[in-house]
Amino acid sequence: MDVLLQQILNGLTLGGTYSLVALGLTLVYGILHVPNFAHGAFYMVGAFVSYHLMAAWGANYWVAMVGSAVVVAVLAALSERLIFHPLRHHEGLHPMIAAIGLLLFLEAGAQALWGADFRRMSTPYGGIVNIFGATAPVQRLLIIAGAFSLMLALHLFLTRTVTGSTIVAMAQNREGASLMGIDATRVAMLTFAISGVLAAVAATLYSPIGLVFPAMGNLVITKAFVIIILGGMGSVPGAILGGLIIGFAEAFAAFYISTDYQDIVAFVLLVVILSLRPEGLFKQRAR
Repeated sequence: MDVLLQQILNGLTLGGTYSLVALGLTLVYGILHVPNFAHGAFYMVGAFVSYHLMAAWGANYWVAMVGSAVVVAVLAALSERLIFHPLRHHEGLHPMIAAIGLLLFLEAGAQALWGADFRRMSTPYGGIVNIFGATAPVQRLLIIAGAFSLMLALHLFLTRTVTGSTIVAMAQNREGASLMGIDATRVAMLTFAISGVLAAVAATLYSPIGLVFPAMGNLVITKAFVIIILGGMGSVPGAILGGLIIGFAEAFAAFYISTDYQDIVAFVLLVVILSLRPEGLFKQRAR
């Protein structure tokens, strides 16, 4: 029983992190139809900013998380304004090439600033607690609580606030929303900023049990794309459910099969689920 509970905790840890990253990605795609490959670089920048604030400036963990979220939100909003907004009338490869270029630029910039070495982020929550016989690092419990709290906050924001309603309206019909007086430019920048906050928080939560390095966002963003395809492109519930499915699958595969095959599980599930349900678990919708 404790072994099963241990894997459930591991699955919730991975699933919560993946869902946060995938939520930011699916928000941008669902509203702007931009496949933002640079989202993994936002995740990486969030981790490095938090690491730098704590290691170089001695900032508190939570202060570093807030500072990282602000920096990445501004970076994401500027990216929308300077890179994606001029390409808004172009379809096909133009936005994707721009996103890949931004990804490479941010990775090169991180390597120039912080080097290519692997770094370990410190955390004040390094203890271990026992839950019904299973040992759980406090940081993992923090990841689970933080990730699902942020998901709930995002849901309430999208469904209970006027600003959130404008984002939902843009996702349903961009032209119609513009005709109703919604400022599409402001909503687009806000959407990118929110996606940046989600990526930065996810990175700051997970990095203490992982490693911080310039290419750390590549595998995460690949899995995030798998998740939003599984859940249905543009679907917020699909991103959450897809993240949990991948997280649990990886946790159980790592324990019962081998950690060598952990990262392959996401792509095997993608093939299996899309062969049964090509449109994903959820059809595209705003909420």
